[in-house]
Amino acid sequence: MPTSEAAAIAAELRTAMGKLTRRVKHEDRIPLGQVAVLGALDRNGAMTTSDLAADQRVRPQSMARAVGLLMEQDLVTRRAHPTDGRKSLVELSDAGRAALEAERGRRVGWLARAIESELTDEERELLARSATLLDRLATR
Repeated sequence: MPTSEAAAIAAELRTAMGKLTRRVKHEDRIPLGQVAVLGALDRNGAMTTSDLAADQRVRPQSMARAVGLLMEQDLVTRRAHPTDGRKSLVELSDAGRAALEAERGRRVGWLARAIESELTDEERELLARSATLLDRLATR
């Protein structure tokens, strides 16, 4: 069982991270589910719709709809699977890659401006060190 100090820190951190995440999402132009699919394709390369659904922990039917919407916007393309003729692979188009980079840039841009305007040099240094700790916790 965690100590009361650890539990208090965890509760404050969870609240603060939730607020920050919601604020950063406010900068989004592409719906979160679609950005998640574009990000998965960027990280992993071409994937089947079933693999995307498993990666995003959604039903294959939901992923098929998301892929369809992304295809309508020319953000992804579909091509034949090289070894299984029954399957197809979904991959980022050039427009999808550009849209994803713009989306990431908006999120990072807002946060960078907030860090510059709200935090002192000492606080920025502390935040940089904290980011490493948060990453370590997230990979536990």
